[in-house]
Amino acid sequence: MDIFIKGIIIGLSVSVPLGPIGMLCIQRTLNRGQKHGMFTGLGATTSDIVYAIITLFFLSFVLDVVEQHRFVIQIVGSVIIILFGWWIYKSNPVAQPKIKEKRENGSVFSDFITSFGLTLSNPLILFVLIALFAKLEFIPSEASIGMHIFGLFSILLGATAWWTVLTTFASKFRHRFNVRGLKLINRITGSIIAVIGAVGLVSTFWG
Repeated sequence: MDIFIKGIIIGLSVSVPLGPIGMLCIQRTLNRGQKHGMFTGLGATTSDIVYAIITLFFLSFVLDVVEQHRFVIQIVGSVIIILFGWWIYKSNPVAQPKIKEKRENGSVFSDFITSFGLTLSNPLILFVLIALFAKLEFIPSEASIGMHIFGLFSILLGATAWWTVLTTFASKFRHRFNVRGLKLINRITGSIIAVIGAVGLVSTFWG
């Protein structure tokens, strides 16, 4: 039970800060519905789980790689976020599926993959997970594989709970926005995501 609670806390801690994925999740929920927002959040959570597995089982090797290529990783990750923010800024809400329209089969999968890729492009989340694991004394080194799997599941559960709350809240306001309002949401979201990427890029050179 102790590991379960700590896992929930870790899942919430890596998901709640309203960074690029949080803004993207809200934007997609307002534009296309809660299901698309949820899959966006789940894509990010899957990426976090990948990094959690790496942190638990391959920590020393990955830390060496990240340290050796930190500069390039930060630049590439920041540029990807900036470009993605620009794409959101320029996206046309009129082209988004309407509430009762039949959506393309690949659209939800695309939401999942894009958020997964965007989150995976920032391996510095490893350091966040390392700090959380150490602070909470998450899983003892002598723990069984089953205990590790249970811990990872609890992280997934905590993150999923947050995305459910966020998309439910955003969905409540969805019908209050017309096309003009959705376009404004796209521009605000895209701008915030791009600014986050730009700040990361600047801090890479002058941080």
